[in-house]
Amino acid sequence: MKRAIIIGASSGIGREVSKLLLAEGWFIGIAARREDKLLEIKNLNPDMVEVLPLDVTSDDAPERLLSLVKSMGGVNLFVYSAGWGRQNMLLDLKVEMDTVDVNVRGFTGIIGTMFNYMAENLGGDIAIISSIAGTKGLGAAPSYSATKAYQAKYVQALEQLSNMRHLHIRFTDIRPGFVNTALLSGSESYLMLMDVETVARKIVEAVMAHRHVEVIDWRYRILVFFWRMIPNWLWRKLNIKTKNKQGQ
Repeated sequence: MKRAIIIGASSGIGREVSKLLLAEGWFIGIAARREDKLLEIKNLNPDMVEVLPLDVTSDDAPERLLSLVKSMGGVNLFVYSAGWGRQNMLLDLKVEMDTVDVNVRGFTGIIGTMFNYMAENLGGDIAIISSIAGTKGLGAAPSYSATKAYQAKYVQALEQLSNMRHLHIRFTDIRPGFVNTALLSGSESYLMLMDVETVARKIVEAVMAHRHVEVIDWRYRILVFFWRMIPNWLWRKLNIKTKNKQGQ
């Protein structure tokens, strides 16, 4: 049986990916802080869904994740879609530290735990939802862009480590732009806003094709290509603002 775990499945991209995998016959374990939202997915096919209320920043999160894996009888695919971030033009240090806590400390503990599990159990696929924001330092959201860059470099390092140790662990780094989730719904001011169902489908396709990095979609691939070419002396002078945003 194909078994997948999705962290951050209560809303947005994680929720849609969970529903797609379930519809394709996967036995899924879903985790997030809001158990009521997870139970809505379980009700679609109770026998094929395991639910775990989980805060990735809690000290026992890695242990609880392993308990979910055990109850499922193993895992072939792990999708990390949890995260936090917001615009922080005034550099509120609580916002900065909360973002680091979720996107670095929580992320590292969960991804590291799954890497070690797969290293001991014949490998598997790990996919993360990072962001195009991690490709440049964004003054409007300093810790968000920095932590997304950390996530991308971390899985790149683990991919190399997997090869060094001759493991069979594959990674896919998914980098979407603005996605029309409930957090952004109703706003027309976001650049190239994407439909969440379409994004989820493209994510599943990228993971199944074992792509290492996937920027979604072609418009954002062009955007990232050109803004990476902007020299640092010019980038420092640009006024690039984002809207408030946060993960599940």
